[in-house]
Amino acid sequence: MSSEIVNYIGYAASVFIVLSFILKDLTKIRIVNLIGCICFVIYGIFSGMLWPVIIPNAIICFVQIYHLVTAKKK
Repeated sequence: MSSEIVNYIGYAASVFIVLSFILKDLTKIRIVNLIGCICFVIYGIFSGMLWPVIIPNAIICFVQIYHLVTAKKK
């Protein structure tokens, strides 16, 4: 993947993370944050396996998915 596209994915990730702090609805916050974290994982992979970026964002993805799934069950 070209480095320019990878940079755009990183910028998109940042926008989604910041946007998640602006929202008030918890479900929307989790979904938007999840999208941002997925983008950061992709960014970290295609930027040369940046483990300090990949690992925490992958963990946050699983946390967000867990909370979204358990919230639907309630």
